Amino acid sequence: MPRYFLDTSALAKLYRKEAGSDFVDRVFSEPGSPHVISRLTIVEMESVFALKARAGEIDQQAVLIARRRLEADLGRSRLLVAAVNDDHFRRAKQLLVKHGAIEVLRTLDALQLSVALGLKRAGLVTVFVAADQKLCRVATLEGFAVTNTDRPASIVI
Repeated sequence: MPRYFLDTSALAKLYRKEAGSDFVDRVFSEPGSPHVISRLTIVEMESVFALKARAGEIDQQAVLIARRRLEADLGRSRLLVAAVNDDHFRRAKQLLVKHGAIEVLRTLDALQLSVALGLKRAGLVTVFVAADQKLCRVATLEGFAVTNTDRPASIVI
């Protein structure tokens, strides 16, 4: 059974229908498969909601509904939340040194991947899920089984 780590770019598709949402819905319908996010994702989701509202893609009522759904999923442990600690920041820096210039790895993506890699090493997650081709590539280079929600047939193991 796969154990998923979802980057914010993938998780956002659970709360608003867009390309890749069907894949994320299927991931969440798999019985017994845990779905893990980092604590950073909770903050990033607020940024996603605000961005979509500013862009006119959703109204304030939709933001409130999405926020409540996220809070409910957290409350009933549909999403498991991993802490972010100093080791994750150190590892994120290493990832940026290693991949930043060539792979265009960004700060928060490096931190998300750092958390996911720590969970992978502990045997708690097996698949990294994102809707960001560049982040998926770096996760693959770091040895993760990866899927891009916008191209779910392209799971890389």
